[in-house]
Amino acid sequence: MAGKVRLSRRDRIKKGIRRRVSGSSERPRLTVFRSNKGIYAQVIDDNAGKTLVAASSSEKDFSATGNKVDQSKEVGKKVAEKAIAAGITKVVFDRNGYLYHGRIKSLADGAREAGLIF
Repeated sequence: MAGKVRLSRRDRIKKGIRRRVSGSSERPRLTVFRSNKGIYAQVIDDNAGKTLVAASSSEKDFSATGNKVDQSKEVGKKVAEKAIAAGITKVVFDRNGYLYHGRIKSLADGAREAGLIF
């Protein structure tokens, strides 16, 4: 029962965030998905409905060293490098209903360190 309550709470928060946060071509949305094994990040243009850049901890060229928080920081740096290479410097951060803590915060810090502005 607790799993269902937690999932529905996250979904409610996620809907509220998506009502307020929308990505455009000038300032796309950096969204995060967290699983038990890995973390995934995408830069999305909501007007066109396209994913512009993506990075995850399950990519072949990803070095899985350190704990999950360290891996999240590396994913943040990687998605920022890809976004800057694609000409994207400013984004809107979408935490996707997760608390801004731990792996989510680490990913955001890594993206900021690599040069993304949000």
